[in-house]
Amino acid sequence: MEAIDHDVELTTHHTPLLDPPSLARDSGGWRPLRGTLMLFGSIVFILSLGGLIIKQRHEPSESEPKSIIALLGRGIGEGVSAKSNPSLNSYNVSYDWTNAMLSWQRTAFHFQPQNNWMNGPLFHKGWYHLFYQYNPDSAVWGNISWGHAVSTDLIHWLYLPIALLPDTWYDLNGVWSGSATLLPDGRIIMLYTGDTNQFVQVQNIAYPTNLSDPLLLHWAKDPHNPLLLPPPGIGPKNFRDPTTAWIGPDQKWRILLGSKVNKTGLSLVYKTKDFIHYELNDNYLHAVPGTGMWECVDFYPVSTNGFEGLDTSVNGPLVKHVLKASLDDTKMDHYAIGRYFVENDTWVPDNPNEDVGIGLRLDYGGIYYASKTFYDQYKKRRVLWGWIKETDSESADLKKGWASLQTIPRTVVFDNKTGTNLLQWPVEEVESLRLSSVEFEGVLLKPGSIVPLDIGSATQLDIFGEFEIELLASEGIGEDNNVGCGGGAVDRRPLGPFGIVVIADDQLSELTPIYLTLSNTTNGTSTTYFCVDETRSSKAPDVSKQVYESKVPVFSDEKLSTRVLVDHSIIESFAQGGRSVITSRVYPTEEVIYGAARLFLFNNATHINIKASLKIWQLNSAFIHPFPQHIQ
Repeated sequence: MEAIDHDVELTTHHTPLLDPPSLARDSGGWRPLRGTLMLFGSIVFILSLGGLIIKQRHEPSESEPKSIIALLGRGIGEGVSAKSNPSLNSYNVSYDWTNAMLSWQRTAFHFQPQNNWMNGPLFHKGWYHLFYQYNPDSAVWGNISWGHAVSTDLIHWLYLPIALLPDTWYDLNGVWSGSATLLPDGRIIMLYTGDTNQFVQVQNIAYPTNLSDPLLLHWAKDPHNPLLLPPPGIGPKNFRDPTTAWIGPDQKWRILLGSKVNKTGLSLVYKTKDFIHYELNDNYLHAVPGTGMWECVDFYPVSTNGFEGLDTSVNGPLVKHVLKASLDDTKMDHYAIGRYFVENDTWVPDNPNEDVGIGLRLDYGGIYYASKTFYDQYKKRRVLWGWIKETDSESADLKKGWASLQTIPRTVVFDNKTGTNLLQWPVEEVESLRLSSVEFEGVLLKPGSIVPLDIGSATQLDIFGEFEIELLASEGIGEDNNVGCGGGAVDRRPLGPFGIVVIADDQLSELTPIYLTLSNTTNGTSTTYFCVDETRSSKAPDVSKQVYESKVPVFSDEKLSTRVLVDHSIIESFAQGGRSVITSRVYPTEEVIYGAARLFLFNNATHINIKASLKIWQLNSAFIHPFPQHIQ
């Protein structure tokens, strides 16, 4: 395909992202850039997959004390994270959402339940299995069961009957998070946390009743349940979320459980030979003071000399281990990279200043939580799933009849260039959704300019962008430009912001910029800030609208690059090949939905020109099918 060169001279004398919406274009309207279109064939598969999800926001009823409920979401009484947006509960009046607006918010190629509110993924006999926490009765948290869906390509899904219900005394108040382990003899075991009739967190095990069934339709709970009770010194509500097991040189399997002692977050280590009888290690795998309760702990190896994923039991000199925890206090997923010492089952971070809970995050969007990886033995890769909550009001969730979803699954590898972080990237299967494409080469963005891109509807997109910098003047930049994302895309600084505007209308009355801001270059690398600004993504007042900020290392031999997946109300943004990732939710009103969504480039920097080159694909919708009711 031949691209079109767009070295454009912009004569705009105002800064459109700063102007009131009515001044954002002249009376003649925008003159959008056009690119060359190429059509790609799209191969459609029937698929299956697995994932992990938690609970929703809560708004007080007339009988509930608002002073308490405004600070606590559903689930707190059961001793689990609210995973909610309490600040939204301060709004007394909800936005008047129409059915058309709410229907538009439902995604086209992200996994989410058919209805209502949405653990341990695995691959078995050609199918990816996704188990997810699910409320079959309502679009808010409660009656937590395990939903089940399958896929052959992680994109197209088939909903299956519920796998596990809260129907025994040891999980009567919820079938909570867990993990699958595939044993060498082909057996599958599923460890999960149950909330008992007395609100005590205990660990249980379930098995598929027919391993010859590729769909694993039927599951049975072991009569020995519960297998583990909170040990001495651990609170009854601070003992949850067993990991995938790995085997040590003594032929004993290990699992981790998240917990805390006072304000120290920690991971307990248990050993077992038969998954029925367990012994607790004398020492923790790891603990970090001040980080609070650890949920949904994940622990897995990564190769330091290649890009293939590793089975959870692999260890050796060319292997490092990732320890990840979902912090109940902050509702964020943190990770660190370090060394696992199998002799005493302890783990030490490479950099104590970037330990679990005080350093790196898997996703800087603030809505990403309860993530879980699994080893895909079919494609020899490690795949990461993350749960994304709603950031509108609970009343809106109830009206639309569903809430929350999974990110596009991502591959996870060690970043050999930095040696300090992971690289996350959408699984290759998402490319099967690509339809037509358009390229823009060398679009010149002068300071204070914005350029509309003529691509048609901009609701389902896969966008690759590269940005080249031309310094116009060094005077006034200063020695230290580490100013972060500031107040959003409206800020004007010497070296940023510049980037892409998605889910916007022609008048820019609603818009979501995804952008970069540079600092001075030192020692061959620069500190670049990667940001998403939601502050003008919606006119609705009862929607959380944040500026999300992250730092991303950039080497002098690298181009600045981003990839953005747009799927209606969810935007997943990747910088520098996945060194930093930001997921956001947006809820525009009638100005942007359906065919009205547009795409722009902008440069609000004062001392640099930007040359932007993009390749953009329209994406098809995934096929998600209900399970035939006559087959059980």
